[in-house]
Amino acid sequence: MRITVLGLGGVGGYVGALLADQYKNEEVTFVMRGERAARTREQGLLLKSDYRGTHLVHPAQVVESAEGLPVQDYVIVCVKNYSLEEVCRTLSGCVDDHTIVIPIMNGADPGDRVRQYLGKGLVLDSLIYIVAFRTPEEIVQQGNFAKVFIGKKNPSEVEQEKIAKTAELMAAAGVDCFVADDIEAAIWRKYILNCAYNVSTAYYNSPIGPIRADKARAEEYEKLVYEAYAVALAKKIHVEQKDIDHIIWRFYYDHAENASSSLQRDMGAGRVSELDTFCGYIVQEGHRLGVPVPVMERMYGEMKEREVKAGLR
Repeated sequence: MRITVLGLGGVGGYVGALLADQYKNEEVTFVMRGERAARTREQGLLLKSDYRGTHLVHPAQVVESAEGLPVQDYVIVCVKNYSLEEVCRTLSGCVDDHTIVIPIMNGADPGDRVRQYLGKGLVLDSLIYIVAFRTPEEIVQQGNFAKVFIGKKNPSEVEQEKIAKTAELMAAAGVDCFVADDIEAAIWRKYILNCAYNVSTAYYNSPIGPIRADKARAEEYEKLVYEAYAVALAKKIHVEQKDIDHIIWRFYYDHAENASSSLQRDMGAGRVSELDTFCGYIVQEGHRLGVPVPVMERMYGEMKEREVKAGLR
C-alpha cells in the first residue's frame, strides 16, 4: 500500500505521523521541502499530541516533490489553498483512477478544485476539527479531540464502499475519521464559522476576547456569520438556523479569550495568507448569486489593500 501526505504542517503532520506510525511496513511518503525535509530524513518527525500521545515517526521516504512517485493508493493533501493548483500539477504522475485523494484543507471548495485540476482519481471532500500547529522541531496537537469527516456528494455504491474503507484505514491509525451523511453541509458549518472567526481576528489583528467585548465588533461578527449563511442557502447547502445559532453561541461563550486564527497569524507576520479562501470566495459567490455581503466585501477590500502594500499581491 502506498500513501503520500503533502503539507506537513499542523494538520498534515498530525495525520501523517499517525499513518506513518501505524503503517510502518507500507510505503508512506512525506512531501516536504528544505531544512524540514532534511531533518525529517535524519531524525524523523516528532508529533506531540494531547489526544494521541507522542510519536516519533520515520516514513518510508521524504521527497521534496510528488513528481516521480509511482502511482499511489492514497494521497492526502494538507497544503494552503494558494498552493493547491501547483501541488496538483505535481500529482499527475502518481494518481490514477484507483487513487483516493483527500484534501484536508480550509475553505468550502478544495475538493471541487482538486477534481478540476487532476481530472482523475476518486477525490473526497473533507474537513477536520483540530487545534494543531508546526514548530521548527515538532508538530503540536492541543486538546482532547481531533476529528476528520469525509464524504462525497451523490456517491455511487462503489464510491461509498471506498469511502468507508478510507475511514477504516484512518481510524486504524488513530485518526478519528467519520463518513458524513451530508459532507457539503458539514463543510459549510465549519466554513461559516471560520469566515467570521478568521476574518474578524485578522481584520482587527486581535484575538476573539477583545472583539466580543466590543459591542460594535461583536455585531459585525454576527453579520459576517449571516452573510456567509445567506451564500450557503443560495447555493442550496443544507445548513439550518440552529447551526448558525450554535456558531454565534460559540463566539460569545466557547472560544477562549486569547483564541487567534491562522489568517490573523499569517497576515500579522506579513506572510502570504488564505485571505481569498475565507473572504474572497464569499464575496465572489455573493456577487455571482446576487447575495449582498457588504461587511465581508468591505473587510476583504481593506485587507487585500494591506497585502498589496506589503508586496504580497
